[in-house]
Amino acid sequence: MPNYIDQSLAHEMKNATAEQKVDALFNYMEAEGQSFYDEVVTQLEHALQCAALAQQNDASLTLITGALLHDLGHIILDEHNADKAFLDIDLNHEEIGAEYLAPFFPEAVTTPIRLHVPAKRYLCATDASYHDGLSEASKRSLIVQGGVMSDEEREAFEQIPHFRDALTLRQWDDLAKVKGLEIEGLETYRGIVQQCVIH
Repeated sequence: MPNYIDQSLAHEMKNATAEQKVDALFNYMEAEGQSFYDEVVTQLEHALQCAALAQQNDASLTLITGALLHDLGHIILDEHNADKAFLDIDLNHEEIGAEYLAPFFPEAVTTPIRLHVPAKRYLCATDASYHDGLSEASKRSLIVQGGVMSDEEREAFEQIPHFRDALTLRQWDDLAKVKGLEIEGLETYRGIVQQCVIH
């Protein structure tokens, strides 16, 4: 992994109990997730809104956990909207985040995280109205993320396990940008996340 990634969380989670891992993760998200994801919500608010949508839709424990943690890569890379390069350079936050979490969570959690950016490219290829509904920030980042998928890319994407979960997560991701929305805090998800930790 590149050396600009914040390894402090991984070091704290290594060799910890499941409960201690979740403590470290939640403390980190509270402390480091206060930067703005876009104009209206912080990284933490975006994560919580996404997890709330997953829970409201009776998602599996692994997908709720994936929804909560899907943009951890932005935080460990210190990517946020105050950084001028945030939308102009693709640092593969989805791959970085999934790799970072892979020692601690199963593929049912990390694969939708890994695929949530390609999922946007897939949905843009299969549904014109989806692209029209994207925020301006998402439309900008789509360009640096490779644009709309080709037919060959779509077929390959459909062969990956958990790809449907990734598509679902992507759609919650797009909706989880509501200014001032009152939602439950991280503690609501403690039991869910803890059950997904690899022991």
